[in-house]
Amino acid sequence: MNASPEPTVLVTGATGTVGEFVVEELGQRECTVRALSRDPPADDEHAVAFDFTKPETWGRAFEGGDTLFVVRPPDITRVGSTVNSAIDAAIRSGVHHVVVLSVLGAERNPLLPHRRIERHVADADCTYTFLRASFFMQNFDEVHAADIRERDELFVPAGDGTTSFVDARDVAAVAAEALTEHGHVNRAYDLTGPEALDYHEVAAVFSDVLGRDISYRQPGALAFGRRKLDAGEQPGFVLVMLGIYTTARLGLAGRVSDDVSWILGRDPRPLAEYVADYRAAFTPATGEPATEVAHVQH
Repeated sequence: MNASPEPTVLVTGATGTVGEFVVEELGQRECTVRALSRDPPADDEHAVAFDFTKPETWGRAFEGGDTLFVVRPPDITRVGSTVNSAIDAAIRSGVHHVVVLSVLGAERNPLLPHRRIERHVADADCTYTFLRASFFMQNFDEVHAADIRERDELFVPAGDGTTSFVDARDVAAVAAEALTEHGHVNRAYDLTGPEALDYHEVAAVFSDVLGRDISYRQPGALAFGRRKLDAGEQPGFVLVMLGIYTTARLGLAGRVSDDVSWILGRDPRPLAEYVADYRAAFTPATGEPATEVAHVQH
């Protein structure tokens, strides 16, 4: 009896925060990976040009695919005519299982674009897995690294609320399982880290790992928005960040789940491990601490 051919796994957002790690995880599995992105690397034989807003890119991207990982680009607001239409095209091309990167609590907020995608996929002619992830630890190095590196501070309007930060590498590992293994059909998972921390505790973790005092500033929404706009961030992205930190400030971001542990058979990465792994992003260019450590309270 001939062995079954390797499945072809399609990964959208393949150069993004989670997608890059999904491609890496899948590279260790018996499958063919097709990395889909707007600007694929020319030297990657598995990379294919794909854009949710350009249907002319869909055919080649989806042809022969078995499973699909969906990441909604943050700059796309018309979910119905873009993301959902692309998903429908993938299913018509033969995709039978769709894994959607969603957000924690999406099932309780029908206005979220992630929830609109979830509902569309649940009604489509395919099976699905929804990955409802908490706030990515990687947002610290992608969005807040300059404040930490140059000012020794966390500058976020989150008040005293807690957040169950999750490492994007753990989310990617769960995605790889859902894309290639049985047992995840028509399931929704809440993906969080091992604990919920407020930003005072986050600053203490950064201080311990980096070896210098990192303070937690609590700016108002206007001060936060002004600094981010001055740094060149787009207004829409600033509004998204304000929404995220308002959720934390109101105490709505601290729920902790054991889904990562159950699926991966290990504990999710703690924040200290993330900071240690990404230390270079938070270290001043001279290699010397920006300020001396006085004393870190535990």
